[in-house]
Amino acid sequence: MTMMSRNQVPLFDAQHMEAICRILGDTENGLTGSEIANLLRDCRIPDTSPDMTKWKRLFNAFIEFQNKHQMGNHVLVFVKRAMAPARYLENPASFHARRNRLNTLLALRGMTLGEDGQFRKADAAKTVDEALERANRLHAALVQRDVHRDVLRFCTVEIIQQNYFHAVFEAMKSITAKIRTLSGLSNDGVDLIHAAFGQNPGPPLLALNPLQTDTQRGEQRGFMNLLKGLYGTIRNPLAHDPKVEWDMTEQDALDILTTISLVHRKIDQARRSQP
Repeated sequence: MTMMSRNQVPLFDAQHMEAICRILGDTENGLTGSEIANLLRDCRIPDTSPDMTKWKRLFNAFIEFQNKHQMGNHVLVFVKRAMAPARYLENPASFHARRNRLNTLLALRGMTLGEDGQFRKADAAKTVDEALERANRLHAALVQRDVHRDVLRFCTVEIIQQNYFHAVFEAMKSITAKIRTLSGLSNDGVDLIHAAFGQNPGPPLLALNPLQTDTQRGEQRGFMNLLKGLYGTIRNPLAHDPKVEWDMTEQDALDILTTISLVHRKIDQARRSQP
């Protein structure tokens, strides 16, 4: 059953209020300034700081209204109107990304925002991890796949923020960092791959196996090609192309991060040859 507007909603603490405002007023993916103005007016919430940055503008409006009326209903009314599905007919991806981020916070208060834009009661999440597991599909899917810990270590913040472009970019950096650490090299890109895994004359610095049979040597060559493919297809374009030109979907990010996890597991098996 949807939550009725006549029910009094408990006050939002400053941390939750700020987090909601940062999602709705995100610089790149949030509401526009005119959208905020129109929604505040429609919700009869005074726009107390129209000249401030978007999230601070929302925060000040929400907190002053809450202090005056001693209830949190106005925040949910604003969110409900901002997340009305009809507003996202031409950009459904934005709806899903924004909804997932909001649900991570709302789960801690025992509610969820449905696909229909309606609030519903739910058992309150007791921890941030539990809230993420419920609300963040990408994070939950990666955990379920037992993705390598070094992938998550480099890009958990970006995953939580639903910033798929930079999540993948940071995860690719984790490959370079690990190869440099194991090999002692400072090269980058394809030069690093060749120097570490054996394109140069002599035995490779890093070997995935004893390299005694054609099959073992083929695995080494194939792994080098996989690395070069990732760098050429993912790392280099991300480093040089603006975010707006790369349509990084949630599914793309899941597949790429899973592949990066495989690369980490293979590199963990590598042994450094003796000088």
